[in-house]
This record gives sequence, structure tokens and C-alpha cells, in this order.
Amino acid sequence: MVVNPYQKKELKNRNLIPSRECIQLWLRQSKNPVNQKKIEKVFKIYKKEEKQALKKRLRSMEKDHQIFYTPNHCYANPEKIKIIQGKVIGHRDGYGFLRTETLKDDLWLSSQEMKLCIHGDFISAYIECSNKKGRNSAKILKILKPNKILIIGQCYTIEKKQFVIPNDTRFNFKISIIKSINLNIFDGSIVVVKLKRNLITNSKFLGIIVEILGKEMGTRLAIEIALRTHSIPYKWSKKIQSQLFKIPENIKNSFNFNNRTDLRHLPFFTIDEHDARDFDDAVFCRKKNNSEEGWDLWVAIADVSHYVRPHTALDKAALERGNSIYFPSLVIPMLPEKISVDLCSLNPYQERLCLICEMSLSKKGELIKYKHYEGIICSQGRFTYDEVFKIWNGDMSLRIKYKKILKYLDNLFSLQKILNQYNISKKGIYFENIEPKFILNSNFKIKKIYQNIRNDAHKFIESCMILANIASASFVEQYKYPVLFRNHDKPNKENVINFRSILSKLGLSLSGDEIPKSIHYSNLLNQISNRPDYEMIQIILLRSMKQAVYSPENRGHFGLSLSSYVHFTSPIRRYPDLLLHRTIKHLLCKKNKKFLNKNYLLDSNLFNVNEIKKIGEHCSITERRSDKATRDVIDWLKCDFMEKKIGHVFTGVISNITAFGFFVRLNDFFIDGLVHIATLVDDCYYFDSVELKLIGKLKCNTYSLGDALTVKVIGVHFNERKIELSLYKSF
Repeated sequence: MVVNPYQKKELKNRNLIPSRECIQLWLRQSKNPVNQKKIEKVFKIYKKEEKQALKKRLRSMEKDHQIFYTPNHCYANPEKIKIIQGKVIGHRDGYGFLRTETLKDDLWLSSQEMKLCIHGDFISAYIECSNKKGRNSAKILKILKPNKILIIGQCYTIEKKQFVIPNDTRFNFKISIIKSINLNIFDGSIVVVKLKRNLITNSKFLGIIVEILGKEMGTRLAIEIALRTHSIPYKWSKKIQSQLFKIPENIKNSFNFNNRTDLRHLPFFTIDEHDARDFDDAVFCRKKNNSEEGWDLWVAIADVSHYVRPHTALDKAALERGNSIYFPSLVIPMLPEKISVDLCSLNPYQERLCLICEMSLSKKGELIKYKHYEGIICSQGRFTYDEVFKIWNGDMSLRIKYKKILKYLDNLFSLQKILNQYNISKKGIYFENIEPKFILNSNFKIKKIYQNIRNDAHKFIESCMILANIASASFVEQYKYPVLFRNHDKPNKENVINFRSILSKLGLSLSGDEIPKSIHYSNLLNQISNRPDYEMIQIILLRSMKQAVYSPENRGHFGLSLSSYVHFTSPIRRYPDLLLHRTIKHLLCKKNKKFLNKNYLLDSNLFNVNEIKKIGEHCSITERRSDKATRDVIDWLKCDFMEKKIGHVFTGVISNITAFGFFVRLNDFFIDGLVHIATLVDDCYYFDSVELKLIGKLKCNTYSLGDALTVKVIGVHFNERKIELSLYKSF
């Protein structure tokens, strides 16, 4: 029984219910929010009129912000409620999690709470104390930003009623169709649904079919699904088409070149992958005069900013996209093809407008001085990395084929040896390519998988681009003008501790203090370069790092061990690079009154600090969005490829371990599959999160990172993009 310290006052006032002060005092002592029935029981309120009076008092207290009323009809003391905001992450089994920026761990959302929201909603909630499993949960207060994403699913009809089952299992509900662009849809067809939601109850999910994608699944359809799943813009508006029509087809018709530095006499080359779609950078180098030692290096970058002016329809569309997306069989460009593939792409033997970064390097390849200016070039060749690498290594057929320009290619090789020997930053962390490459057949399905090994040509072009980015960062820093830096923050202490723990199990160590420097990671990679588990360790190292982001605040680039870094070299495919080009032109125009385009003197054509910050956040998001979309398609391709391998046996290495099983990377295909813990029937296994192992309780068998295993493909789940494996035992 609760003693009411305000009892005399209430009797005097002939009040038969507890006072506000008494209710507040008791709620302060309550561990979790409570409903009215609990309050009635505690204060022994049984009569109907007393219950009604209590209800009125509680409502009055709520209006006066003396108590807090939750969506599940409970009351709490406002001082005890910790309100947080975050994004809902759904789970196929009906429950979910709330992911916030402030809390280390996700909060549990029960299946009951998930009836009030859906995956992708941005909500406010309060934290409820830990349950029996020691896990904090969240109670939803309000949906701040509902997920308006279009949902992809398969349509079915039963008794003339259509419904759609979402492909994404995180949407754990069936959608009843109330309207469709076509009522005669074949069962199993993949459609796009716009959800009609009741944000108060979410009791029934209704939807409108706005698009029918098809029934036969393939690479193209996988891409179509990815575009809509991740809300990626892929169509050009009429305004943009109208703007494109006004751009001259030939650069000679657009203006004269009097104020542009003419570099058409220099043999620039583009060096890219064999399947590259656009060419936004070209290089040329030569030794300095005999009186000096060192090199002059020109990096020519497509002058996209000449065609895409600030605040135009083209510019707004490029900003919305943020970057180009390169799917296995299709490109979703940041800019229309007239610009990205034609006018701005540095195609061989065609005059192109460029922004030049001309650099002077020491005999050790160190950056001594630089300058930026507008130029015009004519590329003398489009080479692949493999071609250049073969030429450098004495392929006589190629050397004879290109004998007229061979000395310039050999110049690149001489500079490459210097850059490779001394490196731009020996302290930086340089990863080898760990992604598989696909050869597709005529149906755009995987014909062959191989691992693309970076050769010296890759590394040379990468070094040239990094040098140009460093020079550009140095230039804009002098003027304190708002630009987007490419920041890569140092890893946090917890990630370092976890990574070191994994290394210790593998007989390795990471030197350095609590937060090691880039060189310590670099030394580790050099130390393990010949180990068979190198790739696995490199993946774990990458996971322990923070993601690089764009921001006007310069925080440096930890991975490259640089105090400042910007993206300058890819304005065709990245909006931050285009933004930087405009800023560089603006600053050059201030310095040089004879500068070609006086419009760049107008501050109104550029963005202010607050706008730059928002653009940086947006471009960081679109970058992640692109990664997710391409990963969805690649994972579908892998599933499609492995479906034909069901029942086959392969060797592999454990690449990751979780509480529900471990992933094995197949040696033949560089593809990961899951061995679920439920398939390990020889023992009862538990997950050791510290040791990163699955350990058998009875026989003490263990599964650890790097273990070599023989596995069998037992299933492929397309919707979940998951390949299922089991341990193979030969008898």
C-alpha cells in the first residue's frame, strides 16, 4: 500500500483521488511507464466515478507537461524518459531494431512495436529498461519521417483480390492492393507498390500498383528493382532535355580558345579498365631539363563545369544523383550521355576542354609545386591497364604497334618506378583489390568469375590522381574558401581493440598506441602480404575503419595519412569534383583578370558554407546508396550463378563469424556463403564474441576465422541474396 502524504489536503478538498504531487512522486519511483489500471490498483481506486476523475486528472497533468503519455497508453515521469530518434530496421521474423547516431547498440523493437511502424521509418521513441536478456528496448512515440519508398514485390490474386508480398523480407507484411495500373497481372509478376498508410495504427497495409516490372527475373530486372528499392533517379526531365538541346554538338562552335592554354601538341593518354564507359582524366609526363632532376606531370581533367552551370536543371539533377552508378551491364550516369560520353569524355583524337593540374615533382616523386589552369587537349590514345602493363614489360607486338608514341609510354614507366619506389605516402594504407570481376554472357549473366589483380599501371594512375588531389587541396586551402574535403577519420578505440583481438588469434599484432597511425596499418599489410589469409585480414581491417565522407570541415584523410584531401579528378561521375572545379575557377578568376569566364567571379554562382555542408552530407548518402544498389545486383548475379552449383562441393575459408553461423569464401569463385549454426548437428555451438569463434559445448570443437573447410552448396535464396552452405564430410 502507498501512503499518500497529501491525504489531509485531499480530504479537506473532498477529493477522492490522489493529488498531482502524489502521482508525480510515485511515477518518479516507478521503473517503467505504467497504465491507468496500474495506478488505480496502487492507489486502491475501484469506483467508476473515481476512475473517471483520475482519468481527467491524468489528462490535465499531461497537458501541463507534468507527466508523459506514451502511445501504448502509459504514463511516466518526464524526467525519467530518455527520448531518442533513429531509423527503424525491420527483420523478417516480425521484430526490429532502432538505429540511432548517439547510441552504440541498436535498440530492440518488439513485434508489437513494429505494428506501429515499418522498416525505414524515422521515429522518436523512449528507451525502456533492459529485459531479461539484458537488452534495452525502444517504445515508439511518433513517426517523424515515414518511409515513402516504393516497395517491390510479387503480385498474386486470390478470389479476385490482389495482394503483394514484398521482396525485401524486412517489410514483414502483406499489402492489399486497392488500385492498379493493370488489373490483369500474371501471378508472380514483380510490381512496384506505393503504400497507403494509416500512421496511427498501421493495422492494414494498403497499396497502389504503380508499375509492372516483369515476371522473368534477370540482370536487367535486378537493376530495375535496385533503382526503385533505393529511390535512385534514373530518368531525365524535359527541362534537362531542353537544356541539352541548346548545348553545341562541337566545342569549336561554342567559343574561341584564345584564353585557354593550348596543350594539343602534348601526347596525353587515358588509361582505364577495359570496360570503362567514360574517360575524365588523361596524363602526360616528361623529365625536367638537364639542369634539373625530376619530372613535370600534367593531369588533365574533363572541364564539366564549362557545360554544367550552377543552379541550372542539369546541375540540380547532377546534385540529386550525386554520382554515377556502374552496374555490371548498365550505367546510371550523373550527367546525360551527351556530356558524360561525348562532349566531356576525353576520347582519343578529339579536342576536349580540360582543367589542368600541372605539377613539378622531385627525383623522388615528391610534389614541389603546382598550378591549375583551363586548357584544351587532344588525347593520343585510349589504353587499358593491361595493355600499358604489357608494354612496360616488353610485349613486342604492342611495342611495335605503338612505336610512334612508345617513348612517351616509357616515360610514364620511368616515373611509375620512381613513384612505386618512394610512393606518395609510405605511411598510407593501400589495399589490394579484393572484389571479384565478372565476365557476362549475352544474357548479362555470369559466365566466369576471376579476381582482378591491380598491376603497376593501376598503381601509377592512382598515384597521379592522388597527387592532383593533394595539389588541389593545397590550392583551395590557401584561400579558406568553402569546399568539400574528403575526410577519413581515424578508427575508434573499440574497433582497434576488437581488430587487435582478432589479430592476436591469428598470431599477429598491430603496433602503435591506443589509436595506431596509418603507417602501423600499412606495415601490417606489408607483413602479411604473402599469407594465404591476407584477403580475409584485409576485409576485417576495412570493416574496422570508418567510412570516408564529404564535409567542409577539413579533418584529414587517415587512410592516406594526409592532413587534407579533396576529390578533383572525376567531375563526370562525382558531384563534389564538379563543385571543386567551380571553386578553383572562381579563385583563379580572382587572381587573374584575364581569366576566360568572368561568371566565376560572381559569388551568387557558387554555394555558401551551409549549402556546402548539406551537399556534402547528401553526396555521402548517395555514395552509400550507390554501393548498396550495386551490391544488391552483384549479389543477385552471384545467387543466379550459384543456383546451378547446388549440390556441388567446394573448398573455402571462413571469412566471418556471427551468432547464427559463419560465412565461407569459396576459393574458386570468391563468393561468400553461409553455414548456418542449425546445420552444425554434431554439437551445440555458442558464439564467443571476444574470440570470434563458434565453440561446441560438448566436444569443444571450434570454428575460427581463416579455417579451411570443404562445403556443399545446399540452397540459394534470391530475395535475401543469400547462398546457403553446409559442411561436407566424405565417407
